[in-house]
Amino acid sequence: MGAQRKGGTRATEDPEELARHPLQAIILADSFTTKFRPITLERPKVLLPLVNVPMINYTLAWLESAGVEEVFVFCCAHSRQVIDYLENSEWFSQPNFTVTTIESHNSISAGDALRLIYERNVIHGDFVLVSGDTVSNMSLTRAIQEHKERRKKDSNAVMTMVIKQSKPSPITHQSRLGTDELFMAIDPQTKQLLYYEEKADHLKGFISLENMLLADNPSICLHNDKQDCYIDICSPEVLSLFTDNFDYQHLRRHFVKGLLVDDIMGYKIFTYEIHSSYAARIDNYRSYDTISKDIIQRWTYPFVPDVTFFGNCATKVERQGMYRASEIEQSRSAQIGPFTVVGKGTRIGNNSKISNSVIGKNCTIGSNVSIVGSYIWDGVTIEDGCELRHAIICDGVIIKSGAVLQPGVVLSFKVVIGQQFVVPAYSKVSLLQQPTMQDSDEELEYADSNSGTLDSSIAGAMGKLNGDMTAELSGTQHWPASELGPGGAGYIWSISEGGHEDEWRHSVAPIPAEKLAEVMQGIEDDMELLNLDGTGLTPSGELKPDDNSNDSEDDDDSREDSFEKEVEATFLRAVHENINVGDIVLEMNSLRLSYNMTSADCGGAIFYAMMKLALEIPHTAAGELYKNVSSTVSTWQKLLKFYAKEIDDQIEVILKFEEMCLESAKEFSTSFSQILHLLYDKDILEEDAVLRWADEKKDAEESDKVFVKQSEKFIQWLKEASEEDD
Repeated sequence: MGAQRKGGTRATEDPEELARHPLQAIILADSFTTKFRPITLERPKVLLPLVNVPMINYTLAWLESAGVEEVFVFCCAHSRQVIDYLENSEWFSQPNFTVTTIESHNSISAGDALRLIYERNVIHGDFVLVSGDTVSNMSLTRAIQEHKERRKKDSNAVMTMVIKQSKPSPITHQSRLGTDELFMAIDPQTKQLLYYEEKADHLKGFISLENMLLADNPSICLHNDKQDCYIDICSPEVLSLFTDNFDYQHLRRHFVKGLLVDDIMGYKIFTYEIHSSYAARIDNYRSYDTISKDIIQRWTYPFVPDVTFFGNCATKVERQGMYRASEIEQSRSAQIGPFTVVGKGTRIGNNSKISNSVIGKNCTIGSNVSIVGSYIWDGVTIEDGCELRHAIICDGVIIKSGAVLQPGVVLSFKVVIGQQFVVPAYSKVSLLQQPTMQDSDEELEYADSNSGTLDSSIAGAMGKLNGDMTAELSGTQHWPASELGPGGAGYIWSISEGGHEDEWRHSVAPIPAEKLAEVMQGIEDDMELLNLDGTGLTPSGELKPDDNSNDSEDDDDSREDSFEKEVEATFLRAVHENINVGDIVLEMNSLRLSYNMTSADCGGAIFYAMMKLALEIPHTAAGELYKNVSSTVSTWQKLLKFYAKEIDDQIEVILKFEEMCLESAKEFSTSFSQILHLLYDKDILEEDAVLRWADEKKDAEESDKVFVKQSEKFIQWLKEASEEDD
């Protein structure tokens, strides 16, 4: 390793000695990016609410539960806000969990942050490195143990990166979190990371591997189906490596890739893959939306809305993922749909409808308001007759009567939207004018009073711009406040040239139907060509030198489970947002291609989602449940028929129904034959599909013939009808 400096830890230090130190962690409370502007000009990203809880609380709560004893929070942009928040929270008074802040006013990158921490001489052993926008429930025990065991054998093993399965979308070349497609080469035996390339969508389908990489490693797995969780187990040498190399600014693009190509020092990075645990980082608005939904759907348990942890006011969980806090006022005619959280002290007026949304504390929502897929923070006022679809609304915003927010809108703190005004899709609106020059991702998003920019309190109160900030922001392109409608206040930021593509990719809004339609045919053609010439990726997304190697059954099951949950979430959104069948087919096709599933898989998953919906509609008897099924099938039969055109696809639907009746939804078991007849009457199942299904069960075990026997009369009727036709 490089020369030792003051505060450094010797490379020869015994790992057993390191193990006796308290487990430490570093949280970077600054993302050093501009992706959440204009919001982060006024409040640091780690204090933005995520399902009504400041992001950093998820990170701290997880680290505490994972056994970390000492945490150092590095603060830069809006450092005073972060420090004040932590000092006034309960994190500073935990008996076996110490939180210490480290403040900087001139760090412009993660590399600068780690160099400063090195100089402070506070890290004394292996440590966990994360950002303050990380949400996880994984156990660190095994990952740290593997890291330490490797260190005993090889002192050059300086880092272990946590990764997990995440199929990228073939349309956006991004993960479900909105991050760029990632290619990694990993040694399948040792789990050593050999190659790492972000922004793979810029590579136009090609990657280049050095000949020496292939020569030195007899076995390599090339993955494009892994997600970097940005959770790193680091040896102390990592800090000194940053100090020795001032070119290291970005953790991945500079440090990780730098070590991978450095043949002189021989440092190594390894991976640790999680399967059942959750880990993700909020990198952009799309990942904010995705992770919020994951929290509401309880993937992050125990860090969910109905479980009390620091910064969280527990709410009561109800059916279909609805959470309502105490002391809310809701009109009897108001409707709160599934996967929705309503914060304490909020009032909801007559005939208003809210679904797939998060509502903060002390909000006032008028009558006849429609809110779909949106995030409303604290103290927001939405007057009568407004319509909001897939928007983010910050603290103190006022939306006057009749206003409409088109998908992807972001309203920063205390903006006022005038009466009847329509805010265009993907608009970002702020009381601050747009800077003339936008910083790059590596540049500091810095805004405290010492730097001449705005520092607002954690409550979101607006300060005044000083002369330096005014000078920086002068001469910008913006809409006058009067053009936000009568009584409006704020500026609509312009989208930079070429930035429209990033807006829909990184927005909380669903991918536009026209974008899906535009590329769908091309994707199918490309995949067909790849399959014909044999150069395509295997279903797992991996290229392996051993042609006989296959994914484990666990990986297949995990991928199938993920696919079914994605289909269910997409279907429920279609139900509650009244999305037409054509647009849903485009989204379902995107999922099908992304997970490399068949039409039969898609049909089975859609049927499963339909039946779950029918089951969750209130009922007291089997007859009422059947009516729910009949209504749901009648409404969505066109969607199901699209994926059940062939006999084999229809048999898959029947098999999925059998599986449900035996395992997850036994309430349907007594009505199996009746519902089977319904599917036939609705032309979803053809008689050949039912008869072939029954015929294939002839040699099955008796326990596998339960529903065939229950349906004997219906099957016999079909046979007789078929014979009469002949």
